[in-house]
Amino acid sequence: MSLHNALSAHGPDRASFDKAVAADLKPQKIGDTLAFMFETRLVVRPTKFALETPALQNDYDAVWAGFEKKFKG
Repeated sequence: MSLHNALSAHGPDRASFDKAVAADLKPQKIGDTLAFMFETRLVVRPTKFALETPALQNDYDAVWAGFEKKFKG
């Protein structure tokens, strides 16, 4: 589950993207998986506790590293 500010960038990790763009374009069932992303019109401001907890995922944005540019613009 993830929570995002409105209009924040989000999407699949690079490995999932590469696999999807190389796949045959046909219907397929993806079983045993479930994901939720909530987007709010309100600005999400983490608490001091949330920013200092050992559970904080400091490399959250690393899954989007290494994408190649696929278009000019």
